[in-house]
Amino acid sequence: MRVTGGKVKGTRLKTLPRHSIRPTTSVVKQAIFSLLENSTTYWRQILDLFAGSGALGIEALSRGAEWVDFVDYRKNCCDLIRTNVNKIGEQERAHIYCCSVSKALTFLNRSYDIIFMDPPYSNFSANNLLVNLAKSKLLVENSTIVLCHANRFPLNSDYDGLHLVEQRRYGDTFIFIYQKEV
Repeated sequence: MRVTGGKVKGTRLKTLPRHSIRPTTSVVKQAIFSLLENSTTYWRQILDLFAGSGALGIEALSRGAEWVDFVDYRKNCCDLIRTNVNKIGEQERAHIYCCSVSKALTFLNRSYDIIFMDPPYSNFSANNLLVNLAKSKLLVENSTIVLCHANRFPLNSDYDGLHLVEQRRYGDTFIFIYQKEV
């Protein structure tokens, strides 16, 4: 897997064996960032939930994000993210939280411009997470949530000021983009 754009474009990132995580494909990653470049003004603060290898957050750092918080509960993924962030020389602009997403949402206290959510396809918590994020202080006006999902579990188009603005399908992966309106 490689970084698809920005200052470290082409850098190969380490991943775990395919059965351990489902890395976001280059096609899906390029689609996500193309959509964001056309709809999102601010890239300062990024949160990468269910980060896996850290590919989405690292892509954001490569494309000019000021800060990325990575969250994954698996120690091997946290170690992998650390390795990949160090590989691109951005360890001063990132923090890795090795805990569950639900726990991270209880203590994170920063406002984010973009939140990436790429849970395992068998994870049914996306709907509840969107409800919790919509009510949280992690989002400000025009914050964007990018959810990669298998569409096996129904999602709403609105969550307490969080509105679905774009939906795309790439094979088994559905990309849902929500924006916060105040």
